[in-house]
Amino acid sequence: MELLQLQYFLAVARLEHVTEAARSLHVTQSSLSKTIQRLEEDLGVPLFDRIGRKLRLNEFGNRFLQRAERALFELEQGKQELSDLSSPEHGTLELAVTTASTLPNILREFRKRRPYIQFHVQMLTTQEMVTLLHRGEVDFCLSSPPIQGDDIECQIVFIDPILVAVPKGHRLADRSSVSLTELRDEWFVGVKKGYGTRDLVDSICKSVGFVPRYVYEGDEPARLNTLVEAEIGIAFIPSTARLSQEHIKYLQVENHELVREIALLWHRSRYISRAALEFREVVLEYFGAISKQTI
Repeated sequence: MELLQLQYFLAVARLEHVTEAARSLHVTQSSLSKTIQRLEEDLGVPLFDRIGRKLRLNEFGNRFLQRAERALFELEQGKQELSDLSSPEHGTLELAVTTASTLPNILREFRKRRPYIQFHVQMLTTQEMVTLLHRGEVDFCLSSPPIQGDDIECQIVFIDPILVAVPKGHRLADRSSVSLTELRDEWFVGVKKGYGTRDLVDSICKSVGFVPRYVYEGDEPARLNTLVEAEIGIAFIPSTARLSQEHIKYLQVENHELVREIALLWHRSRYISRAALEFREVVLEYFGAISKQTI
């Protein structure tokens, strides 16, 4: 059994399509198919049910996938550890976030300490983040809501109140707080379903008797303040994402614990480099400072 066979198998297992897997691996379809066939011959069982170019893992394939992912995961961790030992001042941090409002300040502080460490950040839905976490493909995640799992470490770093953002000319703009039931006839701008804050807000609003009506649903939370200012709709905005703009008023929500928990997540078995450990320190210090300001 060859390492290349396992890598090809994982690609096909995750995409379940020969053409797409070959494209992602930058190889020909015939080469990919032959490699998978040799792997199945070595194992003595078929791993996929075949319907044209569409493949679906069978019971043998599902069992083998777990072992193959674990084997390649350990090899990748060994590679990461050796890279960290040989060149601790260089490397790349793999980060994923469902909540990006605090990230620029955190990365700015981290870059001061580790100027030669690069970072790659992905903005994901909760489910997409769960997938990457289980595969051990990211160093850290900043997520709201927190994510639990046998292979996931979860540390709550901040309790973030969710506010209601309205434009200055709005009927509620002279208020400092508002009850949820007063918002039942409003039009909202928000992120798409699948993002933690959206799902939380929808659930709590439903519990008091209404479902928010959205005129805009996107995947860029930072855009919401601009849309509120333009009077497209009002929005639920976490306190860490509010802007100092004179054209937007932020209101407290009365009688409800409308807050989101921000958590730092990582895979229990993923090798944590010295740079990654320092990034975690920066995150904890940043949210610790914010907590003191809000007390």
